[in-house]
Amino acid sequence: MSGKNESSERIRPLALAIIRKEDRILLLKGRDSFKNETFYRPLGGGIEFGETGQRALIREIREELDAEITDIEFIGALENLFTYEGKPGHEIVLIYKAELADRTLYEKAFIEGHEDDNSDFKAEWKSLSDFADGKPPLYPDGLLELLLGK
Repeated sequence: MSGKNESSERIRPLALAIIRKEDRILLLKGRDSFKNETFYRPLGGGIEFGETGQRALIREIREELDAEITDIEFIGALENLFTYEGKPGHEIVLIYKAELADRTLYEKAFIEGHEDDNSDFKAEWKSLSDFADGKPPLYPDGLLELLLGK
């Protein structure tokens, strides 16, 4: 889930997955202690040099959830200028819809995963309506509007 910025002077390319279960999407909960804010964002991560966004997404979901994804389709791109833990960040985010190959994962309330730093997390299914008033925020900025077609 890296909302962490590796360098304040570098634009970071990301690929994120919109994995739907009925009216909900699979999201990670994050925390910015500097802003005292809890937020959510889709799974995925950095695109490495020479790697396509789609390949990065497959690799990231495999690394984070030990799961495979199928039916990957590009749905949009967002530019995200933000502050996380008091440090500025800049991302170009490629958004893809995808399906989990293991259909039993859709039956779980939470899906356990692992970050690059070996910390554990639980991805959860959240309805887009949970973010209607902006609290908690859904990041990156503009994602909710993209998904709602606004």
